[in-house]
Amino acid sequence: MCNLYSMTKSREALVAYTRAMRDRTANQPPLPGIFPDQMAPVVGTSKEGLREVVMMRWGFPPAGGGKRPVTNIRNYSSPYWRGWLEQPRFRCVVPATSFCEYTDSAPKVAHWFALGDERPLFCFAGVWRPWSGVRGKEEGTHLLFAFLTTDANDLVAPIHAKAMPVMLTGEEIDTWLEAPADEALSLARPFAADRMKIVLSGPKEDPGETLT
Repeated sequence: MCNLYSMTKSREALVAYTRAMRDRTANQPPLPGIFPDQMAPVVGTSKEGLREVVMMRWGFPPAGGGKRPVTNIRNYSSPYWRGWLEQPRFRCVVPATSFCEYTDSAPKVAHWFALGDERPLFCFAGVWRPWSGVRGKEEGTHLLFAFLTTDANDLVAPIHAKAMPVMLTGEEIDTWLEAPADEALSLARPFAADRMKIVLSGPKEDPGETLT
């Protein structure tokens, strides 16, 4: 389960990478450690059909009366998720530069995975929804997101055997945001291990190239 990631590239780089037509994030600083229930940039499709970057809060409301936000999606056939996954309007991509998994056994050590030491951008495949209630210290209507997980690849599995996020690059971003559900969900597979590396171990934040 991925409950920590980073997004340290500039707004301009994020917009260009995702080919967003509108940026509604204002002055977004680098985010070296994004935890559940925090705000982060997410790319989705507006009601007008424009691809846009919006700040959203990480974690869907828990099913069955739980208290913790649901950050990761694994059971794609669940009625809880299927309605959002089937509608391109509610699919989104979550830009990232690295993600963290802790070792399954003690001592728990944080390991950061990226596409290279320079932390190239990639995206998680996600869904979003509006929700009304109290989140953080704010009551009102919130935009919430969660992202998909899949089987761990050969790089992630020795650290965290259960799962890894669904990662997208290039044209896969367009497919996830625009294609019919069956085609989009075909992207829910482990990312190629030889295209990734562990770039940092120990810290609970990844500020990027400064530590490499």
